[in-house]
Amino acid sequence: MNYFTIVFIALVTSAVCAVVPEWQQCGGSSYRGDTQCSSTAGCVFINEFYSQCQPSAAPQPSTTPEQPPIATLVLPGTPVATNIPAGTGPGKTLQSGYYWVRAVAAPNFHKYVQSKPLYATGPAILGDYTTAGQFQIVDSQFVQLVSAPSEPVKLLYGTVSETRQINNMSLPVTWTETKNTYGKFAWNGDGLTWTVSGISRPNAAAWYVCTGQQMYINLGNYLYGTPGGCADQTIHYYNDKTANNKRKQRR
Repeated sequence: MNYFTIVFIALVTSAVCAVVPEWQQCGGSSYRGDTQCSSTAGCVFINEFYSQCQPSAAPQPSTTPEQPPIATLVLPGTPVATNIPAGTGPGKTLQSGYYWVRAVAAPNFHKYVQSKPLYATGPAILGDYTTAGQFQIVDSQFVQLVSAPSEPVKLLYGTVSETRQINNMSLPVTWTETKNTYGKFAWNGDGLTWTVSGISRPNAAAWYVCTGQQMYINLGNYLYGTPGGCADQTIHYYNDKTANNKRKQRR
């Protein structure tokens, strides 16, 4: 093999690993393409089948960002459960028209959205699959079914607080018997998103799960500047007959 042949092979090999453009796929269980995002983006895990190059996840400077004083990390107004049951619950079989909704990444892999106390007004949390709630989005409202199949339909509403809390970039979500008036929920693929006029979020599907497994909407960058005691998450629906904590087999 002569010198020119070696150089040609090296050039071809280096061209194989192309840079993935922003907003294109960079990973997933069955993905076989390129995984290196450009210098202005980072590969963000969406679910086990799809990761995406997003500019909001670009590598950040090594300088430590300015942090608020410790006394203001958690502001007054943290939701407290009322302990008033709102319903008897739909059971452990998925009811028609509803979904299980869960996280798909560590440390909350296959932890499920529910209320605390169960089927009652109070904080939205991620918990065990054995107590998973059943949900849907109706007219931009994130609703939880809390009535039994034999009862008239009764719902709780995911309500977003306008008061910023942890690191001043987190909005807690609670379950109430009145509709949410701040922002709109939607499905983006199978991901749960929230948007509101006047706030431009880097990632509309970004959530924090913090102390007590409580769920907060993350107004900042996904996987950057995560406050202590919290974990970054995206939240996804699925519609198997029963909730479980098993990972699907990879082929």
